[in-house]
Amino acid sequence: MVFYGLVLLTITLVAMFQFAHKALKDEAMSCAEQTLDATVQQIDNILLSVEQTSGNVYVELIQHLDQPERMLGYAQKLVESNEYIDGCAIVFRPDYYPGRHLYMAYMHRHCSDESVKGFTRPLVAQDTFTDRPYTEQRWYTEPMKSKRACWIDPLKNQETECNPLVTFCLPIYDRNRECVGVVGVDVKIELLSQIILAVKPSPRGYAIMLARNGSFIVHPDESKLTAQTVFVQLQQGGDASMQEAAEAMLAGEQGEKPFWKNGELWHVFYRPFVRTQVPGRAMEPLAWSVGVVYPVDDIYGDCNRLFNYLIGGSALALLVLFVLLWIVVSRQLKPLELLTRSARRIARGDYDQQLPDTHRQDEIGQLQDSFNHVQQSLTAYIRQQRRLNTELQERGEALDKTYESLQNSNKVKVAFLHHMTNQMVQPAELMGRSVTKLCNNYGRMTLDEVTREVEVIENEMKTIVDLTDQMLATAQDQTGKEEDAHE
Repeated sequence: MVFYGLVLLTITLVAMFQFAHKALKDEAMSCAEQTLDATVQQIDNILLSVEQTSGNVYVELIQHLDQPERMLGYAQKLVESNEYIDGCAIVFRPDYYPGRHLYMAYMHRHCSDESVKGFTRPLVAQDTFTDRPYTEQRWYTEPMKSKRACWIDPLKNQETECNPLVTFCLPIYDRNRECVGVVGVDVKIELLSQIILAVKPSPRGYAIMLARNGSFIVHPDESKLTAQTVFVQLQQGGDASMQEAAEAMLAGEQGEKPFWKNGELWHVFYRPFVRTQVPGRAMEPLAWSVGVVYPVDDIYGDCNRLFNYLIGGSALALLVLFVLLWIVVSRQLKPLELLTRSARRIARGDYDQQLPDTHRQDEIGQLQDSFNHVQQSLTAYIRQQRRLNTELQERGEALDKTYESLQNSNKVKVAFLHHMTNQMVQPAELMGRSVTKLCNNYGRMTLDEVTREVEVIENEMKTIVDLTDQMLATAQDQTGKEEDAHE
């Protein structure tokens, strides 16, 4: 019974655990979807804000392309009008302005003097961006080639002045609809991370965002924002499951994958980054992917701990139940133990010790009463059999004695018969010779000879008759003694 109860409890707990895991996973999926939606919406709002600010300044800028001295003012205005913008570069194709082979108006926030949120740093004006000509940099070459507004994957390390940036690029068209330059508006990706990661999806969960080339745009670890790509980090000791998750994100897939990090199992929920359609907005595909990362303990931790508590409590309850059942069963089975010991005593031949009387009215009490009755009947029967065995043994011993006496008597009779027979041999032989002599020589014998032979026959006959009488008398006497002995 305890075994079946344990099996039933185990099945119930496993079913509850599976159901709870499924419910928690569904809840985690729902929470991840909400977090992903919120993350995408927050980032898209920032990007849209930058695009709209850039568009507003761009409309005024293209009306004064013939005044290069005003370009730095437009760049400054653009940076100052939007707190998310870290810098703005307005550049033109080579020799667009006479006497100026390369022209660049670059205004950005100071790199080293950062406030808490990074929005109050003083502005710095420059006419260069890094130590390479802007004509060799992606934020210039890509929009000049595509002739469309676009977002450039993060600029890191040698591609930027100090902080990793993601850049919105607007091609500049003159009155002849020729692309003559680019407005590059920089957004500090560290700022994006701070804004997005301020809302934590779980105690240790966080959001990430990957560009099409595998660069991190959002990540809680600032060192990863400056790395080249996620694959470079994986080559430095990342687990293969992390690479599978990264490849799925960069492939534009939507779903969930587990991966191992520092010996702990995590889950990443990911989907492509899709911007909101707004009239007049350039909707070129960014091929970015956003994800929400949870450690398994954040998803199933409470459930696992509750399950452990249930297991511990169930084990304790089963132990208490087992002890109680053992006490109850031992008490209930005590009469059966007495019956078992009594049966063993009976098997050994001890029929006299009786079971104690019981006042129980249940089946066990009835069984004990029946067993007592059977034992009493068996004891009486055994006693009777013992008495009969004793009587039979005594009679057997008497019969043995009688048989032995008969055997002795028979031996005496045989010896007597042999003796008497031997006594009759000589008279019989003499009678035989006399009879033969008379028969063979009767005609030649005298009367005296015949008389003498007849006398011999008569004498020997009398001797035989006497011996026969003696044998009959002895036999009758012996028969009377045997009859007396049997009686």
